[in-house]
Amino acid sequence: MLDLQLMRIAVAGLGFMGSTHLQAWANVAGATLHAVVSDSPVKLSGDLSAIQGNLDRPGQKLDFSGVRKYRRLEEALADPEVDAVDLCLPTYLHESAAVAALRAGKHVLVEKPMALDEASCARMIAAAREANRVLMTAQVLRFWADYQPLIEARRSGSLGAARAVLFRRRCAAPAWGKWLHDAEKGGGGVFDLLIHDVDMCVHLFGKPEAVSATGTEDLPAGIDIVTAQLHYRDVPSVTVTGGWHHPAAYPFSMEYTAAFDLGTLEFSSAGRPVTLYAHTGEAKAVDKPERDGFEAELEYFAACARDNRAPEGCSPEESAAAVAITRLLVAARARNGEKVAFEFEG
Repeated sequence: MLDLQLMRIAVAGLGFMGSTHLQAWANVAGATLHAVVSDSPVKLSGDLSAIQGNLDRPGQKLDFSGVRKYRRLEEALADPEVDAVDLCLPTYLHESAAVAALRAGKHVLVEKPMALDEASCARMIAAAREANRVLMTAQVLRFWADYQPLIEARRSGSLGAARAVLFRRRCAAPAWGKWLHDAEKGGGGVFDLLIHDVDMCVHLFGKPEAVSATGTEDLPAGIDIVTAQLHYRDVPSVTVTGGWHHPAAYPFSMEYTAAFDLGTLEFSSAGRPVTLYAHTGEAKAVDKPERDGFEAELEYFAACARDNRAPEGCSPEESAAAVAITRLLVAARARNGEKVAFEFEG
């Protein structure tokens, strides 16, 4: 019997993130892969084995025998059986693809960054409201297991007030997707990479009053690095740092150190599990969910789409704010540490 609650998903874009999402969708309850979209015959055959990325999630050969295959997004949007589209396209295509999908009556999950600028984000949000459909950005860090203890500590206040928080994320410049190295198409390394950590700041602390930044950029050489301060009234120090480091062998890593009144939470993907260093002198490993972050993210989106309810846990308005803040960090870097007010009304 057909499950009327099963969301039928079309994944558009079969690069690194598309491949990652496809593997995750296979484990998401309440959704089924209905269609895939790519202009590559090889990828439409299910052969994604050549795909590479900055996470240890290599491409695979997938069975698309029971999946509809489209060469153009417009074909998938014309399919009346598609309930929602998962847009894993280059950033410069996000706005046009999302608006088209929403106007076609589809719910939309769009990869991060939401878009290249605030105006594009605003148009996407307006299109979702007009269509009465769910729009969500895939800010997967909000669902990542290692970040859940930090989110809970801030939400519950169990460790007291936050005093100093640092996020760092870095990797080699990507060798896949030449568009990523074009600031007009991908925004550059800081924008594409640190949008995760800026969004986490928005999730934990809201919008900053101002930002300041230092760093360097040489996109042709694969270098785009920033150390930024987000200035909040109630948190003395919030730092976001990292970006693209050459050469290509430079490993990916993400980490945080968060000092609260009653202890410091720390995590690094480079071999340090989430640990609480309590003010009493004790150090202990912290329990965290076992669920894969991508699976948790996609399951949340599918549930919101099924019920046609706003994704309050990852709202498009907050994703738009993260875009605005990250763009401001890039601009502030050229002012070499000068504090710049954040004035975003979205």
